Amino acid sequence: MIKFNGLKGVVLDIEGTTCPIDFVANELFPYAHQALPKFVAEHSQDEQLKELWDEVKQAMQIEPTKGAPKEIASYLQWLIKQDRKFSPLKELQGIIWQEGYGAGKLKAPLFDDVGKALNNWHQMGLKLAVYSSGSVAAQKLLYSHSSAGDLSKLFSNWFDTRLGSKLDQLSYSQLAKTMAIPADALLFISDAPEELNAAKKAGYQTCGSQRAGNKFIIDNNLFNVVTSFSSLELELGRPKITN
Repeated sequence: MIKFNGLKGVVLDIEGTTCPIDFVANELFPYAHQALPKFVAEHSQDEQLKELWDEVKQAMQIEPTKGAPKEIASYLQWLIKQDRKFSPLKELQGIIWQEGYGAGKLKAPLFDDVGKALNNWHQMGLKLAVYSSGSVAAQKLLYSHSSAGDLSKLFSNWFDTRLGSKLDQLSYSQLAKTMAIPADALLFISDAPEELNAAKKAGYQTCGSQRAGNKFIIDNNLFNVVTSFSSLELELGRPKITN
């Protein structure tokens, strides 16, 4: 067992941490890629999406890559293939996935140990948060339609790349401020060593998630590493006594 003490909250990555990377790469991305042309044709004039379409058009105008598509749907499909971290695309994907989840065509396959662990941590009184490159809307959909049932109610905070880069120490500092929890009372769990390093620099306690199929090998000389949340023992921080 790996023990973490003095905690008030846990911040979780998604891909490779609570959900297999393959689900995003082999199911979510292809689903959105295929649906984009029809979605753009049907919703390009929607007033509630105007700000997102404007951001996409602006990005197309300043796109530095030669040969990038000049049509909105094709451009967004091209960004998906590049795995580009573009916030408006993430939000549009979330809307498309909402239709898929609602129709029963999508369900998130969480790792078997995740549901039990999240419920236990929530019951302990730990505040749970998500920090993922996927949009907040997509995060909520994933946890609302998971193999462990609707776990979305367990989370108190949701963060995506509009907060800032997941490789930037300042993003984690801002996240802690938003949650009103000291950084050293937060545990960040991720499959990405660079994200763990950024969180560690911000003062977080950190733990690597080394799941089957993950892209990165996490150096256990630098970080605590687990292959299952069942190997974690978390303890709440004791409140400070003031006179």
